[in-house]
Amino acid sequence: MASDTPFGPFERMIAGRYLWARRGERFVSVIAGFSLAGIALGVATLIVVLSVMGGFRQELLGRILALNGHLGVFAQQGALGDYATLAARLRALPGVAQAVPIVEGQVLLTTDSGASAGGLIRGVTPADLVARPIIAGNIRAGGLGDFVGEDALVLGIGLARKLDIGVGDKVTVISPEGRATVFGTVPRLKTYRVVALFEAGMQDYDNAFAFMPLPAAQLFFQLPRQVSQIEVHLHDAETSEAAAIEIRHALPGLPIRIADWQDANSAFFEIVRVQRNVMFLILMLIILVAAFNIISSLTMLVKDKGQDIAILRTMGAGRAAILRVFLLCGGAIGGLGTLLGLGLGLAFCAHIEAIRQFLMRVSGTTLFDPEIYFLTRIPAVVDWREVAQVVLLALCLALLATLWPSWRAARLDPVEALRNE
Repeated sequence: MASDTPFGPFERMIAGRYLWARRGERFVSVIAGFSLAGIALGVATLIVVLSVMGGFRQELLGRILALNGHLGVFAQQGALGDYATLAARLRALPGVAQAVPIVEGQVLLTTDSGASAGGLIRGVTPADLVARPIIAGNIRAGGLGDFVGEDALVLGIGLARKLDIGVGDKVTVISPEGRATVFGTVPRLKTYRVVALFEAGMQDYDNAFAFMPLPAAQLFFQLPRQVSQIEVHLHDAETSEAAAIEIRHALPGLPIRIADWQDANSAFFEIVRVQRNVMFLILMLIILVAAFNIISSLTMLVKDKGQDIAILRTMGAGRAAILRVFLLCGGAIGGLGTLLGLGLGLAFCAHIEAIRQFLMRVSGTTLFDPEIYFLTRIPAVVDWREVAQVVLLALCLALLATLWPSWRAARLDPVEALRNE
């Protein structure tokens, strides 16, 4: 009666009839449906969370490195001199995309209306600022064509809102490091003209960063012919350690120190990594619970179909055929649930920002607050290797969940089953 081919038409037909129960026998099918929904929900949730966490890390990493560079070259003490020659030597090294001299300092910005806010001034050349896509590509007002002279200033849009100013307005910059005079130390201050506003998309930068031309910054911070550091941008962020070694070999004997982006941001990205791993383990419990539901639903199915199994055995179906029938039942639940969860998770990731905006309009609350999460939108980057791991893990758990009920069905004694009926 049974086909000689494993998982042949006969076994697939029996498995299909068992899963799609007739009227009056729908309870087992309902339990199987809940198992399928549980696996689908677990797979979809896991894909969405991993994609959002991966996108969160990638977005933060991209924005942090776009403004701060992969390596920072500093003097062992004080400021860097002869920075033009040093930057040219760094640009000549393999793997280096840019070497940008920078003057940097903490300041207080005030306006005539009495508004004030702390900020970080960075002095760069106009060419270097234009070469930064995160700034040049996100100008919200004004233009970088006016970023010249001794009084030009480019502000983050969040900082401009704090000060309630716009393009063309004046802002006074005060340095905490005073200027020595015959009357004692007095604070250094100078009035600048806002020529442009940028929005990098990261609250910490938009609320605190300001740029001025490099000569103006050298004059304000009293660093003639010197800079605070040289930012080194690499073609590949993951080669920063090797690039730091290469820089030390290329600049032997110079009193410099090199700061790596991984060291500067290690605590932050370690937190993101730990959170991601913990979320993975927690959400795996959803799939595990669904797998236990498969065990319970197949066990109930075996108990409900005991007489049918006994009749099939007496008509020539072997234990292996019965085993494969119930493996097909469990595999169908796990496979369909996994595929459904895969499609649902990918669709959610593709439209996650639109879904967030819809939920915000419906609920009237702020979801994914930029003040807390640093970013202005929810990033979701699908890593296909992770998706494949989630799918394989769900399928393996579903298959393992079917083994014991299937083995129990195959070991059923037809004589005892018919006698009990």
